[in-house]
Amino acid sequence: MVGRLPGRLVRATGPSGIDEGIIDPMQIPLKRLDEGLPAPAYAHSGDGGVDLRAASAVRLEPGERATVPTGIAVAIPAGHAGLGVPRSGLASRHGIGVVNAPGLIDSGYRGEIAVILVNHGDHPVQVERGDRIAQLVVIPVVAQEFVEVSELPSSARGEGGFGSTGA
Repeated sequence: MVGRLPGRLVRATGPSGIDEGIIDPMQIPLKRLDEGLPAPAYAHSGDGGVDLRAASAVRLEPGERATVPTGIAVAIPAGHAGLGVPRSGLASRHGIGVVNAPGLIDSGYRGEIAVILVNHGDHPVQVERGDRIAQLVVIPVVAQEFVEVSELPSSARGEGGFGSTGA
């Protein structure tokens, strides 16, 4: 059933023999725009995001950014959104990040997912076609309705902003 929501707890025993209590996965329609690339997949059981791959090569000079297509389009179910988040390995090894991290993919968007990469490092970085460049995490979203009031309810923090906790 396409687009069904998760919620059924599936009992699964992991390699250590421990009950991992895996949630039945949400099925998300995927259109492969580039048949030469693998479909998004989890690197490990229990991971929070699936790897997104570069559909084309790009060279990023220090400080440079580029929009990199992934070769896929998805139909994220209503009530959910996709977040394009950086890969920690690229960040730690090469200083590569996602400019608008996380990049938001609304449930109504049906175009190709692209990732805006930036080179925060000191050396040029070559991204090859098929390289894992980001991760896609699908999360539930809450509908928001703002109600204008003359005063906000008080809280322990109050109006304390940046640096107000002393850190």
